[in-house]
Amino acid sequence: MRDAPAPLPNDTNAADPGELAGLETIRADIHYGLTQEQEAILFLIKNRESHKPRPIDEYHVGLTGGVPLFVDTDRVLKAHRLSLGSSSTNSVGAVSGVLQITDRYGADVLDRTLTIAEEAWGRSAESWDGMLLGGIGMFLGRHGDLVNDPELAKRLERTATAAKWRSQVLSASSNGGFNNSGTGSRISVSYRLVLDAWNKGRRPANRIEG
Repeated sequence: MRDAPAPLPNDTNAADPGELAGLETIRADIHYGLTQEQEAILFLIKNRESHKPRPIDEYHVGLTGGVPLFVDTDRVLKAHRLSLGSSSTNSVGAVSGVLQITDRYGADVLDRTLTIAEEAWGRSAESWDGMLLGGIGMFLGRHGDLVNDPELAKRLERTATAAKWRSQVLSASSNGGFNNSGTGSRISVSYRLVLDAWNKGRRPANRIEG
């Protein structure tokens, strides 16, 4: 990889150098011999340094480049007949949230998270809310070896609908000293609510300590 001056195109369709702030040459990074995955990673790094691209654009670039994080996430989503990009019955709008679950806890935890959400609340845009998925994913990521997934789904279902769960997360995030300024804090609140639902009615010896 090296820096080199790249002459502007010299054809009738090219922009006049004067239109580019009077520059006759521009500096360009030239990269040799990169694989498609390396190109994708470089694209993500360079764009984050200048201006952060949309999460969905990062996702598609990473998927095209075969980056494991994105490939593993896509595989799990397809198994659940889901896509990324917008909130709907068959699509998850929380792109960053889904990728974060895979990145922090692995594709298996994302798979379990989506299964539990669907069993608890069915297939709907509310079921795939980023805060709810994030809370379930964090709970499984931290305590998954102690959790029976069908039982957790039943407990979440009995507690409230997905829409009411979301309202509870937002309400709890704005009260009791919680910082409600970011998604991360709301996911932490969601995790605490999932933990409470799991522990409800259990003897102290059978409770999971957060």
